[in-house]
Amino acid sequence: MPVRKSEAVWQGSLKDGGGRVRLASGLYEGPYTWSARFEEGAGTNPEELLGAAHAGCYSMFLAALLSDDGHPPESIRTTAAVHLTAGPTISRIELECRAVVPGLDEARFEELALAAKEKCPVSKALAAVPEIVLDAKLSS
Repeated sequence: MPVRKSEAVWQGSLKDGGGRVRLASGLYEGPYTWSARFEEGAGTNPEELLGAAHAGCYSMFLAALLSDDGHPPESIRTTAAVHLTAGPTISRIELECRAVVPGLDEARFEELALAAKEKCPVSKALAAVPEIVLDAKLSS
């Protein structure tokens, strides 16, 4: 399996400094700052990037489980809201998933959606987060 890399460079103090993050693929490079993390400033932040990784991993893992179960999805849309609280600590991640899966009943979908939350590699890596909640529903 390949090793994936990203890079971050920070210059200056916490509040007055700034940095850039870059994906090795070259598909994204951009700024990150204290205000983007702890306020509503421009740029990205580690929690936003973590949320994107979690949403992407979850969606792919759920697609695999659905396909293996004989129900390949038409689409899966997942958002991840990452809560940064005092400490600072990532205290909660809310996954919201809407999927179009022809021929699958809600009960089986819920089973597979929960299994994906527990088993996707990013969820496993985030096991220290006190609360990861899932709101998964079938859409038409």
